[in-house]
Amino acid sequence: MLIDAMLINLAAFGSFYLRFEGDIPPGSYQIYYHTAVAGTILYIAVFYVFGLYNRLWQYASTGELLSIIYAVTVGTGGTAAVVYFYGVAKAASLPFRMPHSSAVLLWLAMVFLIGGSRFIWRILQENAFDRHVPGSQKQVLIVGAGDAGVLAARELKNRNYREGRPIGFIDDDRAKQKLHLLGIPVLGTRKDIARVVKGHNIDEVIIAMPSASGESVREIVQICEKSGVDLKIMPGVYDIISGDINVNPIRQVQVEDLLGREPVCVDLEEVAGYVSGETVFITGAGGSIGSEICRQIAKFNPGKLVLLGHGENSIFDIEQELRAERPGIDYITEILDIKDREKVCLLFDRYKPGVVFHAAAHKHVPLMEKNPEEALKNNVLGTQNLAEAADRVKVKTFVSISTDKAVNPTSIMGATKRTVELLIQSLDLRSQTKFVAVRFGNVLGSRGSVIPTFKRQIANGGPVTVTHPDMVRYFMTIPEATQLVIQAGAMAQGGEIFILDMGKPVKIVDLAKDLIRLSGFEPEVDIKIQFTGIRPGEKLYEELLTTEEGTTSTKHSRIFVAKPNVIDVKLLEELTHIVRERGSYLTRDEVIELLQTVIPTFRKKTPKAVAK
Repeated sequence: MLIDAMLINLAAFGSFYLRFEGDIPPGSYQIYYHTAVAGTILYIAVFYVFGLYNRLWQYASTGELLSIIYAVTVGTGGTAAVVYFYGVAKAASLPFRMPHSSAVLLWLAMVFLIGGSRFIWRILQENAFDRHVPGSQKQVLIVGAGDAGVLAARELKNRNYREGRPIGFIDDDRAKQKLHLLGIPVLGTRKDIARVVKGHNIDEVIIAMPSASGESVREIVQICEKSGVDLKIMPGVYDIISGDINVNPIRQVQVEDLLGREPVCVDLEEVAGYVSGETVFITGAGGSIGSEICRQIAKFNPGKLVLLGHGENSIFDIEQELRAERPGIDYITEILDIKDREKVCLLFDRYKPGVVFHAAAHKHVPLMEKNPEEALKNNVLGTQNLAEAADRVKVKTFVSISTDKAVNPTSIMGATKRTVELLIQSLDLRSQTKFVAVRFGNVLGSRGSVIPTFKRQIANGGPVTVTHPDMVRYFMTIPEATQLVIQAGAMAQGGEIFILDMGKPVKIVDLAKDLIRLSGFEPEVDIKIQFTGIRPGEKLYEELLTTEEGTTSTKHSRIFVAKPNVIDVKLLEELTHIVRERGSYLTRDEVIELLQTVIPTFRKKTPKAVAK
């Protein structure tokens, strides 16, 4: 305030001095005197009201500049009015007012002095960082001269360049070429990355394009990988909250960034109202998908969230996490083998859930080929136990998680999941409960998926094992999978199989090569790729629809519904009856023959009688 008082008086004197070109008439000195006194009081009062004394000016921006302009305008108008009315009251016969030009000059001088005195603090702070903090010697190139790129550059600077110094931007917008942002030049387009990296001794490239497609990111990665620089990427839109970002969320490029499609997103606030206040069962709650469903559902205040699982440690972990993150919800944990029909019925009778998400299943293809009877018992009988119990207590919605391996299955696991789809559709025909299935492809990062295996092999120095050079798969992320499951529950009318538009399938060998490069190695040079041959039950490619199924659209542009098949309920009942009677004693051939009764195209062979 003391500094402002001095500047106000300086501005007042300067406005009169300039108005009269250095020769202020004696009669105008009295007007100047009243202007200085009134202005000092009024300006400081207005500045206080406008909050100019409670701001951190080292972070001043255009918002603070506008506040200064508004405050100076009000103060100048008030000062001119006070001087005028005081003059009228004091000497009505004499003109006693500020010259119009002096008022304008006063306004300009105040904006310059008050604004400059504050913004000079920011300039001095920034220059002090540059002078006194050596920071990192790492040279950083930022790909993307938009909002995200500017935020990244600012944060690097705010952290005293400890994470690296931004040398330049890369942007494909021709209008930005040879311009400067924050004093940092735009050095070219993506085609110039190799030249810029070499010419400026770049150590690290940050891809600051959070909304860029996987295809664009893949192209930039391929351009950068030959230059020997570290590569990082700004987080996606779900990681940026209200536009605020710092260097911490900038992470290494992950394979999820290289998928050839945009992530599928749904408005969970819109669709998840059906779980609010309900008792929600989640089977397989300790697994990758089940635990993420728990996290998502907990956001919408269910009445009770019952976590069902077979593994005590994983259930304990997710319960502790949920209680720490969202303590206001009634969490219940139950250790349960879904093959135990009596325990399943007991829990449904005890809690009477309104919504069930069924994520528990045996999913590992090669292991289920070795243990076919367990796949049949767990996946089919376990689901039947849950579904029949849900029907008996009149659960509103039952969502079963399926897989693209259920389409024209070649594996035991896939055939059991297809049987489950048929089973819940048959139950839906005669139940008040809305039974639906959700079918999607491989989930990146889930237990047993290819990415953790590749990372472990790379950490061990290789080789990275791929079954076949032409093997392709559909991929999705865990958040995508869980959102689709929750969306399906909201859209369910009963009997549907919901399918995600998963874009183009991705070659497994390409994923392996990308992950090797992103780990800082060169495929076939530092880390070898070894082809091991297709494992039992695997296909070179997966499908999302059977030949009999077509699709109908939903209100979500990336989610479709498979048209229902004709279901032979009697054959399904015979299959489940035989499994209940002889499940653990069924031989491999008997399991295959049983599955062929409901899926005639599965491993077509000459039928054999199955003992009953």
